[in-house]
Amino acid sequence: MSTIPPARNLIDGEWSESGSVQDSVNPSTGEVVGTYRSAGRAEAQAAIAAARTAFATTDWSRDPALRSRALLELADRIAERVPGLSRTLTRENGKRLDETAWEVAVAVDWLRYSAASALTQVAGRAAEPTPGQYFHSLPEAMGVAGIISPWNSPVILTVRALGPAIGAGCTAVVKMPGQTALTNALFAEAVAATRSLPAGVVNILTEAGNEVAPLLVESPDVDVLSYTGSTHVGRLIAAAAAPTLKRLNLELGGKTPLIVFDDADLDAVVPQLVMASTLMNGQFCCTGSRVLVQRGIADELRTRLAAALEAVRVGPAEDPATQLGPLIDKAAVARVDSIVAEAASYAKAIVRGGPVTDPELAGGAFFRPALLEVERLDVPLVQQEVFGPVQTFEIFDDEADAVQRANATEFGLAAALYTHDDTRARRVGRALHFGGIWVNGWGMMSEHFEQGGFKQSGIGVLCGPSAIGEFQNLKTYATATPRQP
Repeated sequence: MSTIPPARNLIDGEWSESGSVQDSVNPSTGEVVGTYRSAGRAEAQAAIAAARTAFATTDWSRDPALRSRALLELADRIAERVPGLSRTLTRENGKRLDETAWEVAVAVDWLRYSAASALTQVAGRAAEPTPGQYFHSLPEAMGVAGIISPWNSPVILTVRALGPAIGAGCTAVVKMPGQTALTNALFAEAVAATRSLPAGVVNILTEAGNEVAPLLVESPDVDVLSYTGSTHVGRLIAAAAAPTLKRLNLELGGKTPLIVFDDADLDAVVPQLVMASTLMNGQFCCTGSRVLVQRGIADELRTRLAAALEAVRVGPAEDPATQLGPLIDKAAVARVDSIVAEAASYAKAIVRGGPVTDPELAGGAFFRPALLEVERLDVPLVQQEVFGPVQTFEIFDDEADAVQRANATEFGLAAALYTHDDTRARRVGRALHFGGIWVNGWGMMSEHFEQGGFKQSGIGVLCGPSAIGEFQNLKTYATATPRQP
């Protein structure tokens, strides 16, 4: 039995000893790697109260210099913990070490961008639109921000919302996932070590159940809520938040088409398509789950992509030779496999993929990549997010056909297209109904530019100069000049 105490929650600047004790499991092996205290309703209420008090009784919301300083200090505290956070996240959610190290390092950069935004995006406007009437507007922090983070990239996706939220002057309650509890605790340690943060400004809760998140959504003491996750849950959140009319920032599901035109360089494209399917083990809202290829090169690309996917090395996330780690748990393996099996009625298996049965990997949640050729657009494999290393292979004839196929889902998060024709890239990109368009690449992101989805892929944006506005209200003042006698 482990003598290491359970990881705890951070509430009002103090470590909480309450909450039920749960196990954190390594999806590569099925072994327990540690324990944690799972927050419930009582812990959530205490965290919301702490955030409310901090917002009302400190100068936090009115002191951009303090907020910038705190964000820079938090970035430094996380930078000091990059190795530990990376290793722990690899053990808890099954991403390769290079992927988790990238995630934590980029989170540091994104916090530093938010620190700059806290200083530079505080100005409003002033004008005299009518003689003798002076107007000026100023942004103000909304209040308490609730942030609900996913398990697939908990550090960077927490920071992506937390940075602009506290940069705007909000206080925050962050609900992090039980699957990455030990990682969350290390993140909370960085928060606790940030001396510039007043107690109660940032509260970190880890939850295995389903009490904290609904309370954040429904509570009238939470003014704005940011959620990253599935479209299904996003709709539930929108409905539950309606009675309080709180501001919502939602980044939801995706079904990223990868459109390959006949002038593309297949030597460069094939590795991109494989990476788009296997990065983060296919558990990414921007996973390249649809390969759309122009008819003239379809046979060659089909053969080359199939060979590349069959050669992908599946194994434990900690193994440097691994190219594809495990799904988050064995339930996810069963769910993805059932989706692929049911697709046999309308799709042709180019690469069947499926659960790994090798004895040395029996304890883990491994799934080999799958590639399935489809023609119809109204089938589940095209219309639903799989969240695993599964791609469809679809053939189009011309630009109009490619655009029509790509746009034929409710999702609109990201799309990629491959061509040497810059004019075509601009023309097709303009016609695609997606929030992010990648040209001759996939997965490129920057803290300097907004991220957000169209259609059923979300509401609002994060990153870039617009993100801080997601957590602010705009107040307008009007002053009349007294008439001279």
